[in-house]
Amino acid sequence: MTRFGPVITAMVTPFDAEGAIDLEGAAELAEWLVGQGNDALVVTGSTGEASVLTDDEQVEVWRAVRAAVAVPVIAGSGTNDTAHAAGLTAQAAKAGLDGVLVVTPYYNRPPQAGIEAHFRAVAAATDLPVVLYDIPIRSSRKIGHEILVRLAAEVPNIVGLKDAAGNPAETARTVADTPEDFYVYSGDDAMTLPMMAVGAVGVISVAAHWAAPEMSAMIEAFERGDHTKAAEINVALLESYDFESGDLTPNPIPAKAMLRALGRPAGQCRLPIGPAPVGLEQRALDVLGVLRG
Repeated sequence: MTRFGPVITAMVTPFDAEGAIDLEGAAELAEWLVGQGNDALVVTGSTGEASVLTDDEQVEVWRAVRAAVAVPVIAGSGTNDTAHAAGLTAQAAKAGLDGVLVVTPYYNRPPQAGIEAHFRAVAAATDLPVVLYDIPIRSSRKIGHEILVRLAAEVPNIVGLKDAAGNPAETARTVADTPEDFYVYSGDDAMTLPMMAVGAVGVISVAAHWAAPEMSAMIEAFERGDHTKAAEINVALLESYDFESGDLTPNPIPAKAMLRALGRPAGQCRLPIGPAPVGLEQRALDVLGVLRG
């Protein structure tokens, strides 16, 4: 068993009709997600629209969610400014959180030496477990394999990786070359089953906003050796994978539309992502109908 469990939702940040943080809604949503079977929550990550939240807003969300649920709560505390990320990360422990998720510095396009130094500096700012987040499509930089292996071996509180690089062969190398207690999570729902096959322990998920039972069942089936059942569940999830992000409706627009369709706190996205196109809530219900039959 990993320290955070196999199914973790990267939770949206609910806003009210005026675009302000809905703290009561965040607490309510967190409770509901745990009731749906999520083992832990990531708050104010990319799905939580961290890039359009102030530091004070992020901490408020952390505290509201921490007070609402008993499962592990992980702060998305990474930015592309090392000093800023370290300072924000240091606040996560004070808010009572259980870990931090730290993304590769985006936009700056740092060299590998800079990426390594960044992660070491942020990890040094906290005693909490640190999960690195490798998502080249957003950051424009891949964490180099040698850097990742060295960080896993040498920095005691760097304990895992959210791998959204989309390369299971590389994930297999990561699992093979890092310590046994370094855990790799799929950072892309559609890659979860292939990544489980090469040693991932679970998923940090968008679709688990509405499909946590299915994600859990798929992972459990795979782990008990029922690969046929796992594959069947994965097929049932394909529409959800397709729905959760796209060029016209990037994440988290679809997840928020699904939550609105289900009557859960969400609101619209802040600019520059902005509101959902008309009809997306009905599309969300159609996707749910496919999933649940």
